[in-house]
Amino acid sequence: MADKGETSQQQRELRPRNDELGYNSATFPVSIFMCIKVVQEYERAVIFRLGRLMSGGAKGPGLFFILPCTDTYIKVDLRTVSFDVPPQEILSKDSVTVAVDAVVYFRIFDPTMSVTNVADANRSTKLLAQTTLRNVLGTKNMTDILVDREQISHYMQTSLDTATDVWGVKVERVEVKDVRLPIQLQRAMAAEAEATRDARAKVIAAEGEQNASRAFKEAADVISSSPAALQLRYMQTLSQIASEKNSTIVFPLPIEFMKGFMNLSQGSSEPAMVKAPSVSKL
Repeated sequence: MADKGETSQQQRELRPRNDELGYNSATFPVSIFMCIKVVQEYERAVIFRLGRLMSGGAKGPGLFFILPCTDTYIKVDLRTVSFDVPPQEILSKDSVTVAVDAVVYFRIFDPTMSVTNVADANRSTKLLAQTTLRNVLGTKNMTDILVDREQISHYMQTSLDTATDVWGVKVERVEVKDVRLPIQLQRAMAAEAEATRDARAKVIAAEGEQNASRAFKEAADVISSSPAALQLRYMQTLSQIASEKNSTIVFPLPIEFMKGFMNLSQGSSEPAMVKAPSVSKL
């Protein structure tokens, strides 16, 4: 009887253990599913345990484990992000109102700093880019804004990168997209450019006339030394005109050609002196 009592007592003690083992076996897949997390190659997970940052830095890529009740984690994307800076109405240094927009490319290089040092790294970087654009362009003249875009972009990139370094953000590139001027200013600039081009064209035409007059003077000096050269040049000009268009040309003969004929005619027209016969007196 004593042996039977001990056996029944042992069975009663083992029954709760079996129930506990069965419960653990049933909840084990769910527990594993809640403990195992996966992040992609371009992501990292920042884990907090009981509100404190876990040592070892961000986890990933791949599998990592957390405790469901005590751990929380935040995924951080490490890929480069681009955004458009909204058009900013800026008053330049020479009191001209312009509308400028830009594009900013940035990425997160330290997930832990981007989570612990700033509430929203992406939004903060966008707002800082807008204020930096206004501050930088406010110190430039309108001509500098239109001409030195590359220099302005580089200065903005350096300023943003320095300011966002404590947030774990790396600003890779800044590009000024468009600079829009008021319509009246565009018309005034177009009129100024047209007047400048007209003045330059007149100067070039005057210089051409001056050079041509010098060449004509030199040619006249050469031709004046030989009268025949002038006639040859005249005949060459007539041949060029006749080759281009069919036209009737009145060609005056040079005086030099007529001198010989004039001399001959004058010699033949002189009256002959005829001696009258003498009459003798009877």
